[in-house]
Amino acid sequence: MIEKTVDYTHNGTLLTAYMAFKEGHAERRPAVMIAHTWEGRSEFVCDKARILAGQGFVGFAIDLYGSGAVGSSAEENARLMQPFIDDRAMLQSRLHCALDALCTQPEVDPLRIAAIGYCFGGLCVLDLARSRARVKSVVSLHGLLGAPGNTNDNKIDSKILILHGNDDPMATKDDVFAIERELTNANADWQLHTYGNTLHAFSNPNANNPAMGTVYNEAADRRSWASLISFLHETLV
Repeated sequence: MIEKTVDYTHNGTLLTAYMAFKEGHAERRPAVMIAHTWEGRSEFVCDKARILAGQGFVGFAIDLYGSGAVGSSAEENARLMQPFIDDRAMLQSRLHCALDALCTQPEVDPLRIAAIGYCFGGLCVLDLARSRARVKSVVSLHGLLGAPGNTNDNKIDSKILILHGNDDPMATKDDVFAIERELTNANADWQLHTYGNTLHAFSNPNANNPAMGTVYNEAADRRSWASLISFLHETLV
């Protein structure tokens, strides 16, 4: 396994992605861009990059906040995330910059790229698809679902998989109905898998805050990962 960091810049901000891939492959290979939670580019998403590398992909955990910054509290996480929620066009521009950085890596086939994201990162990868980034597919895991408002007339070419907890307080049933309408109107090839009795952050073993609605669910984690891997092989391999 080869692991390295990749620096790139957006609007003067230095960003540092984490990249992992198996050595010994001469040919370019499919890549999976991984968008982080509101916490930042933490070990959680770097570990996903390593696991995906073990599956034969290039794993590329992006950095949205700059210099690999990771929040240390809910308050700091919210402070780091909020500017991107408030300015979705800026978020989309930064995501496209990360995608460009991934596409320039010599190990990567730029025609076979997917993007997955967790929580805030789920919103990010949906915005990649909404803004017509050249990604074959996107997967949102317990993601925020709200539309950005600047992509309403866009057709969506990326295939989309949304993995969602039925009781997620941060993505309500109204949000689910809204994105179903949005994706259908955009003529997208989309799926939405809902896990019963499941809250937000269901794939994070460290999530254990029922008051906030963030609780790990082993069954939903296992089932969603199996769906994700199947979807990546369908759309990239």
